[in-house]
Amino acid sequence: MRRPVLRRPRLPRTRGGRRRLVRWVVAGCVVGLLPATWLRVSTDGRVPGGGDVPRTEVAVVFGAGLWDGEPSPYLAHRLDAAAELYRADRIEVVLVSGDNSREDYDEPDAMRAYLTRHGVPDARIVSDYAGFDTWDSCVRAKKIFGVDRAVLISQDFHVRRAVALCRAAGVTPYGVGVAEPRDVTWYYGGVREVVAAGKAVWDVVVEPDPHFLGPREPGVRRALAGSR
Repeated sequence: MRRPVLRRPRLPRTRGGRRRLVRWVVAGCVVGLLPATWLRVSTDGRVPGGGDVPRTEVAVVFGAGLWDGEPSPYLAHRLDAAAELYRADRIEVVLVSGDNSREDYDEPDAMRAYLTRHGVPDARIVSDYAGFDTWDSCVRAKKIFGVDRAVLISQDFHVRRAVALCRAAGVTPYGVGVAEPRDVTWYYGGVREVVAAGKAVWDVVVEPDPHFLGPREPGVRRALAGSR
């Protein structure tokens, strides 16, 4: 039995064929970048500098992974930004939204413990245990926790997508982008966001239900009442 012969794809031999190929490649790049461009345009004015964030009752911190049960460096930096805003009296309550899909992985509780160690009272922290992705966190913030207006805290390469999705979910958002060194992780995150922007467009258009919705929870309302 003969092995199949793998043939290399041939480039067009004629100048006209090569021009058509270049046009198709350029068109593909343009289409691929349209969602990212939409994110940039649709969130202008919603990602001010940290010191310019309007005073807002609630901040939402999105999960970003655990290392040996502790917040990863990126997640710790998000939590540091939330603690700083709390100490500056720019926010009153922090909603930590992350993954708790299995018993040995609990982002929200790890986020809560980190915040309390950094000066945020436990009574001012509310946990969302079903923030499995950015869209789920935004929809649940609105429908489950009754958040109408929020500061969203994430890395600078992700925060615009968070702002766009929360806005589509009915939350009036302001984004705080946490700056990071331009290392391999940062560039990976940036490339990943180009792909994730396409999913964001899908989420905005289709408005899929979160993986888990459940009943309304009064945690944010109670925490706000206690802060007053």
